[in-house]
Amino acid sequence: MLYTPDIIAAIATAPGRGGVGVIRISGRQLGEIVAKLIGKPLTPRYAHFARFKAADGSVLDEGIALYFPAPNSFTGEEVLELQGHGGPVVMQMLLSRCLELGARFAEAGEFSKRAFFNGKMDLAQAEAVADLIDAQSAAAAKSALKSLDGAFSREIHVLVDELITLRMLVEATLDFPEEDIDFLEAANAHGKLLELQNQLQRVLGTATQGKLLREGMHVVLIGQPNVGKSSLMNALAGEEIAIVTDIAGTTRDTVRELIQLDGVPAHIIDTAGLRDTTDAVEKIGIERTWAAIAKAELALLLIDSRIGISSNDQAILDKLPPGLPVLRVFNKIDLTGDVPGIVADNEIHVSAKAGIGLNELRNKLLTLVGWHGHDDSVFIARERHLNAIRRAQSHLITAENAYLQIEIFAEELRLAQNALSEITGQFTSDDLLGVIFSRFCIGK
Repeated sequence: MLYTPDIIAAIATAPGRGGVGVIRISGRQLGEIVAKLIGKPLTPRYAHFARFKAADGSVLDEGIALYFPAPNSFTGEEVLELQGHGGPVVMQMLLSRCLELGARFAEAGEFSKRAFFNGKMDLAQAEAVADLIDAQSAAAAKSALKSLDGAFSREIHVLVDELITLRMLVEATLDFPEEDIDFLEAANAHGKLLELQNQLQRVLGTATQGKLLREGMHVVLIGQPNVGKSSLMNALAGEEIAIVTDIAGTTRDTVRELIQLDGVPAHIIDTAGLRDTTDAVEKIGIERTWAAIAKAELALLLIDSRIGISSNDQAILDKLPPGLPVLRVFNKIDLTGDVPGIVADNEIHVSAKAGIGLNELRNKLLTLVGWHGHDDSVFIARERHLNAIRRAQSHLITAENAYLQIEIFAEELRLAQNALSEITGQFTSDDLLGVIFSRFCIGK
């Protein structure tokens, strides 16, 4: 339980004008704020019509007041929610009044942080709150809701419980070193370890899909000038995002657009054509192109199908970062009569202008980034979750290799458990908590 004398308050609705705005207050002993702001006691979990009063008794606003006693609230503390008119001036006046009455302005994510410390949710669930708010597609929102409901946490808890059981078997042998190997073999410790590794790989696969839904894929369109990068950008986006002309070097800066591919967010980046140039502005655009390439997860190299791969195209390929997946997109097949679609693992033929082969291109993009299609078991996940799972995998591999060295075996199992426990917050440093919750919005 997090015990703190502080009462925190914040506007919980989005900035700007709206029909309704919400002020959220959380802390201990909110009775004085209720008495001075509303002037009457509130029945728990009952919607009261109320007039919110200033220090001189004048009315600041009127609306609905809701009171949730501890521990039956979002934060586990006493919570007061004031629903007033959603104008920014009205909301600020009402918030200022709460601060006058002893509350302080809440930090980013502080309501969710208190919910975590008070046992209302674990760390993965708390992160899912922010992920649900930030969801960039319906599929991402659905998966975030599964994590908020505890689907991801339950998977981790099962793994941790099985690790604890295996650790008990292994550490029990430390008291009887002359019988350790026979005891472990009789308990099938090695079989249990292999099963744990299989379960961990399955959870990693599901979490990887969840990370794709949360963060999407970052795809950069590259190639020589006038090969159709901007036309392909517009075709994938379904609207005129980038300027298209027959003049080489029209695109002089990176143009970014977020689209949806089967519910997966795709950040598509159109770039300046890569060529030698004396134009100062175009040079800057080309520098930014290489910066975008360095951060991309996938590159589409557009090639004029009438010309094929030229020495300039090969020069671009030679300069790409090692390990960056590259799909060669032969464009303008409406002018050559080539058959559209996938030709090889890293080659596809399309016409951005005529819209030919684009469905095959979309499906290929999803395949290349590892998307396996929609599955009701997918929960939202973050890079830190994947890192924790991979570290746990590494410790289990070391444990398997040290099976006959009981002390090392036991230590590696402990480290694997700690890595997994970081996901739910059972074993987490204060520094990590500070970073996680600081990225939440105010009011959550």
